[in-house]
Amino acid sequence: MGNPHIVNPELADRLAHLTSWHSDWSGLRVAVYGAGVTGFAVADTLVELGADVFVIASQVSDEHRQLLDIIGARLLEPGQISTVPEELERFDPELAIVSPGFRPDHPLVLWTERRGTAIWGDIELAWRLRDKVGRPAEWICITGTNGKTTTTQLTASMILGSGLRVAPAGNIGVPVLDAVRDPQGWDVLVIELSSFQLHWVNRNPGGMLYPHSSVCLNIADDHYDWHGSASAYRAAKAKVYENTRVACVYNKADLVTRGMVENADVVDGARAIGFDLGAPGPSDFGIVDGILCDRAFLEDRQHSALELTTLEELQAVGLGAPHSVANVLAAAALARSIGVEPAVIHEALRSFRIDQHRTEHVATIAEVLFVNDSKATNPHAANASLTSFDSVVWIVGGLLKGVDVDDLVARHAPRLSAAIIIGVDRDALRSAFERHAPTLPLFEVDEADTSQVMPAAVRLAAGVARPGDVVLLAPAGAAMDQFINYADRGRRFADAVRELSEGGDDEHPTSPPLPPQP
Repeated sequence: MGNPHIVNPELADRLAHLTSWHSDWSGLRVAVYGAGVTGFAVADTLVELGADVFVIASQVSDEHRQLLDIIGARLLEPGQISTVPEELERFDPELAIVSPGFRPDHPLVLWTERRGTAIWGDIELAWRLRDKVGRPAEWICITGTNGKTTTTQLTASMILGSGLRVAPAGNIGVPVLDAVRDPQGWDVLVIELSSFQLHWVNRNPGGMLYPHSSVCLNIADDHYDWHGSASAYRAAKAKVYENTRVACVYNKADLVTRGMVENADVVDGARAIGFDLGAPGPSDFGIVDGILCDRAFLEDRQHSALELTTLEELQAVGLGAPHSVANVLAAAALARSIGVEPAVIHEALRSFRIDQHRTEHVATIAEVLFVNDSKATNPHAANASLTSFDSVVWIVGGLLKGVDVDDLVARHAPRLSAAIIIGVDRDALRSAFERHAPTLPLFEVDEADTSQVMPAAVRLAAGVARPGDVVLLAPAGAAMDQFINYADRGRRFADAVRELSEGGDDEHPTSPPLPPQP
């Protein structure tokens, strides 16, 4: 734990005691790596605390550039950061806070470690500052390869229904620092954590997280380019359970998450709560005769269970796919761990609408359903999406992040009517289709102009789709090769579909759902 090479013992002691908004942060020289949403939130917070802030980033939006100037944070003129800038060496930082986009092998990170400077992530900073507006909120921490955002939204909506003040935050889009600084304060923060964020937690004295409850939903191949190996990726995810005080929720169908809980160093009294799609044992959540049940948070859990909802009701609100049901069970376990009653969970699920860009039904044109699952940014998520449909024209491709797609193509080749490849990482996809679906109609979008990629893909898909087919955007890769992010990719897909359907009598568009509001 911690950085054993910090040179200055007095500085190390000062950092270890910076555990409150009301600690003395004045004059602390802090280098902030990154100027995106997270990096700006870090810089803005530290300036408010009186620290001396120097922001280093390879790119920065015009808005953040102006705001950094207004608040008084220094900004190194953005550019390619392949070596350590002289300005940073002269600044001589006493602390560095790293945004999730900076890999552990980035030159700035390696330089910071070599010189013995403490490194925090934004999550550690937020934990230390969580008392800004009074009694700190309880933290419920959620990670996993897939399903994080939906589970975060589900959990927040269930807790909201109980009357508690709750905010979803973290990787879901709202920096945790913004949530802890909100003047109205919260009873509970439901925090989506990426493996990048988890990599930097629980490293430094004074900054250890102690969440109320936690879950790792599942583990599959992803982000090996960032972490360097499967073991490093899993080790980062496993950190979500460290120091959990009440409930460690895990996926019984995923032996890796079970092992994480078994090996986690938790607070005495914390319980392991399992979930899966089978019948629940004592201390589990599961399904009996189509009814989702809680056998964990009741006194007579050896002989009875509490009813939460039914598969039929979940189907009616778009949560009937197996992976969605699993997310519901995990969210219910987290909500029950903090005291939300079953009737409140049932009502919250009745009004819940799944996140846009996650199996969003965009339109039906000539008996072909167009579905936006742009958030399927890895093979595991794409697998869950493909499994939900019987006959698919698949729009696939993007940044594959070093992950193998061969098994994914082989598994779903029988259900495919055609495939359209987009993105830069095409060779692996093309080879997989040649091996496992050599007769499948296969198309590639060669448009260099981002604005034309999705219109071209949608036109190709519509041209080969037959009545009853689903045209599915489930890319199995990240979007940053051609788009701003997965949401931008999904919006462009939906816009292209709606443009295609203009004037058609068969169009049945759906309104984009809203996330739960605190």
